Amino acid sequence: MALPKHASPLEKIWHYCYLVICGLIFLFLIAPILIVIPLSFNAEPYFTFTEKMLSFDPTGYSMRWYDLLLTFGMQAPDVPRDGSWWSDAWQNAAWVQAAKNSVIIGFFSTILATVLGTLAALGLSRPEMPYRRAIMAILISPMIVPIIIVATGMFFFYSQVGLANTYIGIIMAHATLGIPFVIITVTATLVGFDHSLTRAAANLGATPTTTFFKIIMPLILPGVISGALFAFVTSFDEVVVVLFVADFDQQTIPRQMWNGIREQISPAILSVATILVIVSIALLTTVELLRRRSDRLRGISQS
Repeated sequence: MALPKHASPLEKIWHYCYLVICGLIFLFLIAPILIVIPLSFNAEPYFTFTEKMLSFDPTGYSMRWYDLLLTFGMQAPDVPRDGSWWSDAWQNAAWVQAAKNSVIIGFFSTILATVLGTLAALGLSRPEMPYRRAIMAILISPMIVPIIIVATGMFFFYSQVGLANTYIGIIMAHATLGIPFVIITVTATLVGFDHSLTRAAANLGATPTTTFFKIIMPLILPGVISGALFAFVTSFDEVVVVLFVADFDQQTIPRQMWNGIREQISPAILSVATILVIVSIALLTTVELLRRRSDRLRGISQS
């Protein structure tokens, strides 16, 4: 917010103090992320800035840890990098396998969470829905209850029904964690929804299915996509549930990072963290663009 021209000296002082306070808070929150990025280019196997890095010596920086993400676990990492080398990396590299598992599990859990969460949000948005507050509290409880309790409950339940140590169990567990985010974002989108549009469609002879796909879905689509992105990030970042539900060979990126910290500390973890930060920034940017589009569609924003 710009400072008005008629502001008094005291208001100007508070304005600049406010900006400084906001900047310090932002720096406090973002500093751990900013430190990780340059450390991932460290030429030495350390988690600290070396003298060469502080003096901006080019020899102090290296892409070796990013290269290790492709070569770790390969059968022949030192051969020329032709088609067979990339095939070996795709099939055997530990970090590549973890990335593939994370993407596959995240994709299917996001689809499941988005469908179920959107249906739940549509039902909870109807005024005639009984016990809406109680049902909403139950549905978003996985986001409120400590994750260790949720993971323990899932472990015992999935062990009884035979879903433990299976990819289906992991997908269902991650979908359970992602559904609350979909419900919240879609419900927020439905707050400003004009229900007279659905009544007008019904008066014109449209079926409920046609009304949903032609009227409701296009208007709530930004909220649905935003919820799906949050569900995907939740799945992509989850490690506690994977430790309880997954088998030892069902590695995801967070679990691979956990194993790397516990068994052998390698700066390759910083490289993965940097890549995840870039992906998170891209997803957050997409969410913000969708939010602005949703505001324009609902007439809240002019630009």
